[in-house]
Amino acid sequence: MTAYVISEVEPRDANEFARYRTLAAASIVKYGGRYLVRGGKVELVEGHPPAKTIIVIEFASMAQLQEWYASEDYAEALKVRQTALERRLIFAEGVS
Repeated sequence: MTAYVISEVEPRDANEFARYRTLAAASIVKYGGRYLVRGGKVELVEGHPPAKTIIVIEFASMAQLQEWYASEDYAEALKVRQTALERRLIFAEGVS
């Protein structure tokens, strides 16, 4: 069953944010993920204001998603994330 990473991001530092995006993207591709949404226009319809950047990534399974998140490849991006951005991160299973 597919699984999704949903990330609401507020960049802190433009240079570090660009570095994070490069590192994260390389690791996502390596673990079979693909971007469905990556920072496009966001329109608030209901609720609180959304983060400045919304990202949705699809993986083939929750196990594959979790393998990516725990990987050494993504660990470097996580180190950069601390100074690059604030975020809310959600993992969700798709429907079968």
